[in-house]
Order: sequence, then structure tokens, then C-alpha cells
Amino acid sequence: MHVLILGGGVVGVTSAYYLAKAGHRVTVLERQPAAGLETSFANAGQVSPGYSAPWAAPGIPLKAMKWLMMRHRPLVVWPSFEPRFYGWLARMLANCTEEAYQRNKGRMVRLAEYSRDVLRDLRAETGIAYDHREQGTLQLFRTRKQLDHVGDDTRVLDAYGVPYVVLDPAGCIMAEPALARVAGTFVGGLRLPGDETGDAHLFTQRLAALCEDLGVVFRYGTAITGLRSEGDRISGVATAAGEVLTADAYVVAMGSYTPALLRPFGIDLPIYPVKGYSLTLPVTNAEAAPVSTVMDETYKVAITRLGDRIRVGGTAELAGFSAVLRGPRRETLVRSVGDLFPAGGDLSQAKFWTGLRPMTPDGTPIVGGTRLSNLYTNTGHGTLGWTMACGSGRVLADLISGRTPDIATPDLAVSRYARGA
Repeated sequence: MHVLILGGGVVGVTSAYYLAKAGHRVTVLERQPAAGLETSFANAGQVSPGYSAPWAAPGIPLKAMKWLMMRHRPLVVWPSFEPRFYGWLARMLANCTEEAYQRNKGRMVRLAEYSRDVLRDLRAETGIAYDHREQGTLQLFRTRKQLDHVGDDTRVLDAYGVPYVVLDPAGCIMAEPALARVAGTFVGGLRLPGDETGDAHLFTQRLAALCEDLGVVFRYGTAITGLRSEGDRISGVATAAGEVLTADAYVVAMGSYTPALLRPFGIDLPIYPVKGYSLTLPVTNAEAAPVSTVMDETYKVAITRLGDRIRVGGTAELAGFSAVLRGPRRETLVRSVGDLFPAGGDLSQAKFWTGLRPMTPDGTPIVGGTRLSNLYTNTGHGTLGWTMACGSGRVLADLISGRTPDIATPDLAVSRYARGA
């Protein structure tokens, strides 16, 4: 078949790769001048199956109220007049039950673990390099209260067979030697040895080049204005240049911009943009920089080593589609990396960035078919687009090709919302 993919971020490009490997003719439409220039550009760099969990969890509403009161708060909510925002928020709060959390966590871990394995296979097959490391994630606790509640996390990890180690301060320093310089800053940690790190932007661009070698056509600078339909099928994609492009099947992988495109067809995707921020700074002292990823539990900030750079990512800001870089969010990132790795990199040269994470109320992406027979979605990955990209792309290629995916997928599709999940 000829498959049109709408969106050239890490999710769209991995979809293109696996569809091309399955023998399809693939065209990718992307409004930017190259692949991976929006949400995939400067994310935290984690491939973290062990950290895959929905934001909607028991106790989160109370925690969120506390976070909103912090000076360096990990959550920021701006006043909104959008009815869709309040609908999304209500659905997210409805998922803050133990039953919903367990169901959603199971879906996410299933896809994330599979995705990491698929990424490893891709790396072995192609030799693709993207400043990746396979040295795990260290969730760092600054307070005794955080450490005392580590069982809340490990019970879930036990249930899904995710390996972990609870560490005292000495163990944290063994995993991340640079922390010896700030030993009084933390009381312990939770290490997830199966996690990886890597530059999602570099991966996306290099995989796009491999896709071109497989015959994939990338139409950069192509803005999509709408879809056309006939009966129960999509018949074409309209572009800002006045073209209508046609194919046999269509995949929408446009992140936070997907819902508006599909709403005219009665397909309601409960996705809201959750704004994240990052700093990227050069390493100035390798021995004082992180080895892999350190997750600062207090500020919900991830500090990741990417080659000769340090990536500092975090904050959840609910501000619609605003792309404004806000100074207080930068201060939070600076505070976290300055506390833990003060001599690792040069903050005066840090590049400040923001992107929109497409978040569903249950945390699970929306991957699979829709009510229109030739229309598919691969979107709504939230903070885990990099973690889940390869698995999502492989699953989607299997579904379009009529093959049974390696993991269960019915509860990943948009139809789960019709069932009230």
C-alpha cells in the first residue's frame, strides 16, 4: 500500500521506518524544514520503561495542590477559557483511582518495555548512533519522606517485573560518582537499570536518512490544512499549497495538533498539550557530570548525559499552545542541575527550549485504527514519546499490514474511550 504519515517527529519517523520495512510505499508530510524539530527536538533524553506511569494516580490531586505552592514548582496551571481543557482535566482526575492507575500503568509498561526491546533490535540491525547509553535511571530522593514512600513505586515495578534497586547514599554515588561532591543533598535513590538514554532529535534525523534509503519520501515544509473523506474512508490530505495528496492508508502522528484535525470526522481524541522545558549545556568537567540520567524527585527534573552535553528537562505547564519561554521555569531547571552537578557543565552557555507534550488523561498513547477504515493514529504519548516511539511504530506497521502485533493492542486504540476507560 501507499501510506501517508502526517507528522515527522520521532513517532512519525519510526512509523515510516517500520512501514517501509514491511514493504509499503511511504510518504511523510512535515511542516518543518526537517525531521524532529518540534517536541522531539530537545526532550529529557530518557528511554525509560521503568519510569512509565500515568500522571493520573491516587494522591496526585493533593500533591498537585502542594506543587502549585512551591517556588520551584514542577506543575504550573495558567487560567484557561477552553471548555476542552476542563473536560480533559476532569477525565484525568477520574483516572486518579487505584483501579484506573493499575490498568493504565499496565498498558504503558507493556508498550514501553516492548519499545525498548524494539529499539535495541533496530540499533543492532542498523548501527544507528544517537549519543545513547545503557546505564539506567537513578531517581534521587532529597528527603526521608520521599525515601520512605519508595514502596509506592516498587510495588508497581514488582507487579510488572521491572528490575530495580533501592540505594542508600553510598549506592547512589556508586551509580553516579559525581554525586559524591554533593553527598549531603540526598538521602537515597531508586535505580532502574533497564532504562536507557539518547538524543531523540539526533535519532529521528538519522532514522529519517535510513528511511530515505528504504524509499520513504519526506515532504518537508508541507503544512496540512485538513482531511477529505468519502463514506467511511479518508480520500485525501489537503495542504497549505492547495494540493490534495492521496494514499491507501493515512497515519496521523501530529502530537498535540492531532485532535483538531480529526474532530470534524467525529473522532474525539482527549489530548491536551502539556508544555515542558529543557536546558542543554556543554560538559565542562566529565567527572563532575552525570553518567546517565538522574531524576530529581523534588523538582521532577531529569538530568541526562548526552555525549558532551547535559540535558536538563522538566516542568508540566498547562498553558494551551503557548510557546513562550518563561524565566521562572528556567530557574527551576538551573536550581536542580546546580544543586546536583554544580561543576558538570557551563550554565552560561545553556540553550533554553520548550515543547508541547501530547498528553492523554489516562497517560496511554492512542495507537491503532479509528472509525474510518483507512485512518490510523499514533499520538498522545505525553512525556514518553521517545520511550515508546519504536514500539508504537512497529505495532502500527503490523496493524496496517494485517499482522498480529507482538503485544496486545486493542486497549491502545481510541475505541477505549468509547468503553469509558
